[in-house]
Amino acid sequence: MDPARALRDIAFQLERAGEPTYRVRAFRQAASVVDRLSPEELESRIRSGTLQALKGIGKATAGVIEDAWAGRVPAYAAKVGEADLPDGGPLRAALRGDCHTHSDWSDGGSPILEMAEAGRALGHEWMVLTDHSPRLTVAHGLSAERLRSQMDEVARVNEAVAPFRLLHGIEVDILLDGGLDQTEDLLSRLDFVVASVHSKLRMPAREMTPRLLDAVANPHVRVLGHCTGRLVRGQGRPESVFDAEKVFTACRENGVAVEINSRPERLDPPMRLLRLAAELGCEFAIDSDAHAPGQLDWQVYGCVRAEKAGLAADRIINTRTAEDLLAQ
Repeated sequence: MDPARALRDIAFQLERAGEPTYRVRAFRQAASVVDRLSPEELESRIRSGTLQALKGIGKATAGVIEDAWAGRVPAYAAKVGEADLPDGGPLRAALRGDCHTHSDWSDGGSPILEMAEAGRALGHEWMVLTDHSPRLTVAHGLSAERLRSQMDEVARVNEAVAPFRLLHGIEVDILLDGGLDQTEDLLSRLDFVVASVHSKLRMPAREMTPRLLDAVANPHVRVLGHCTGRLVRGQGRPESVFDAEKVFTACRENGVAVEINSRPERLDPPMRLLRLAAELGCEFAIDSDAHAPGQLDWQVYGCVRAEKAGLAADRIINTRTAEDLLAQ
């Protein structure tokens, strides 16, 4: 058993279960350390019991390495167990991709290649990389220069994961005036744009409504991300208020999908708004908003909510091929 693979598998399971980031990071960092060791040095350190002398390897991760090297299922893996996720039903089976994911270029925890490989392993045909735009400094949003550099990296990753396809997108901040936090030129060069509000979430409806209407009228926008901005776990955060009928009607008229954000702490939009958008004839994107490989599996939560809203697969843009998605 490959020790680095065993460490990453445990990290995946921890992510899937929503465990704290620091714990996940410990296993991914240890995997990176193992990757840099020659087989001879790895064996020598295992035999001499000096794995923990390496920066980035602690007691738990050393135990996983030793078990995997000896051909044993790591004891820590049994401790983690399997996350109790719904299966997502027929909608999950119909999904071909994920329109909203993040890498360590912004506030994600893993490299682009690792995210793409995880998406492929889950059975997807394609995935959209949507790291944050520059205004969101807390999330290490991408400047125009970094976004251009990321285009080259996405091209390299596509060579490595073909025929799986990684589309290059962005989760662009919706500014206070409804403009988008990136140049029109760069937005036009991307495959896909998710537009989301991350600031001034409590502004009154008379201001939030035109802000959202202007954003979804932008011809580059394909998805309105987590539209209410609510958080339903921890300390929580109330929904943003806006004229939902006007905004969802504008989404329908402009060909912008309403995101069903699957993150367990978001589950956005709430069911009453999801049903309203369905009644108004909107299309939808069931997205993981994953910031780590194990979170890609969270799409099942969105599938369950879409089914409750009575949505069929033909209303979900993730069920389309990459070519169909790009042609729209």
